[in-house]
Amino acid sequence: MAFGHLVSIPRSTSSVATVGSYGTRALWQSNRNVTKEQSIKTCLQHNISKLHYKGIEGGSTTHHKIHKTSLINARSSAQSHESEPQAHEKSQNDPLESIKRALLIFLKFSRLYVFFGMMIPAGLSSSFLAVDNFSEISPILLVKGILQYMVPFFFTFQFNVGVNQVSDIEIDMINKPDLPLATGEYSFTFGVILVASFLLTSLGLAWMVGSKPLIWSIIVAAGLMAAYSINLPLLRWKRSTILTVLSNAMSMMASFHIGPFLHMKTFVLKKAATFSRSMLLSCFVVGCLYTVISISKDLADVEGDKAAGLKTLAIRLGVKQVFWLCISLIQMAYGIAITMGALSPVLWSKIVTVLTHVIMLLYVWNHAVNSVDLSSKDSLQSFHMFMFKLVTVECVLVLFVR
Repeated sequence: MAFGHLVSIPRSTSSVATVGSYGTRALWQSNRNVTKEQSIKTCLQHNISKLHYKGIEGGSTTHHKIHKTSLINARSSAQSHESEPQAHEKSQNDPLESIKRALLIFLKFSRLYVFFGMMIPAGLSSSFLAVDNFSEISPILLVKGILQYMVPFFFTFQFNVGVNQVSDIEIDMINKPDLPLATGEYSFTFGVILVASFLLTSLGLAWMVGSKPLIWSIIVAAGLMAAYSINLPLLRWKRSTILTVLSNAMSMMASFHIGPFLHMKTFVLKKAATFSRSMLLSCFVVGCLYTVISISKDLADVEGDKAAGLKTLAIRLGVKQVFWLCISLIQMAYGIAITMGALSPVLWSKIVTVLTHVIMLLYVWNHAVNSVDLSSKDSLQSFHMFMFKLVTVECVLVLFVR
């Protein structure tokens, strides 16, 4: 930067050119023997000498301004070069900065927005559906029962997302290059240790709680995701379209719906494991939405999946066909919900269930036609995330089913 300022200064007389020539030779010679800071100082001194010389010669005001600007820029460059190492050293030595950076990296690894976006609406909805009469349970016991399930399952969820990242580093370098294992911010060994720690922690907490539905839901969810991800004989189920859909949909159903429902019903309330009408509808509609989530997650990852030799449904049938298959499954799920709502013996429940699901059906169709660009990877990823919003809405709607 300083050298650029030096050679770009106009020269109106031969004497100035001579000074510039000697100054340039001196600067090149200094680069061989001194550090960057010394070179910048040499540049500053040279600019000062040129400015002084020009003032003696009585040069034009324009040239004087150019020399002055060059001097200011050279000084700014020197200050910036001096401040960069100081800022870097500060970030390295500041413990708060180190903690902040570690938390940001973990947030990318953990996908917490998915956990809270799924567990809070789905887990709460399923827990409430297990309660037949809220007068028979205290708020403290209800909150305690919900936390007993959510806290251990937080670590199970971290295992589920982590084991997939550990197994898919090369694929994620293409599809999701910002993930810590793909960027190298986490090493493979550290990733394995972290994932194993999450699984052991979740099982340990579940054993301390003593809830059998909680323990079994953790085993089922973690086992299915391990079978889906790990590249071992008889595993790596993501190679198969059918096994991919089954493992993902069943894992989410066990984690966010059946698990918390049975935990609240049998462990907290000490009742028999009977499924209400609203819970059955929830399992069917949300199960269809989870199936769509399992299929649509590959729509934006065709490039990386092809490079890895995977044969996902999006690769076999094409993005367009799979997208409209997803829309058809959603419409079918809402059609069943409308039918069950129309058959409800409770008038207000019938009206609410039918009307809300008709609105959702029309909304999804409008979104598919007007808001999704099948040629855009970002748009397809946005559609996949849109499915989680539909799950959240459905978890609220099923509370009104009677």
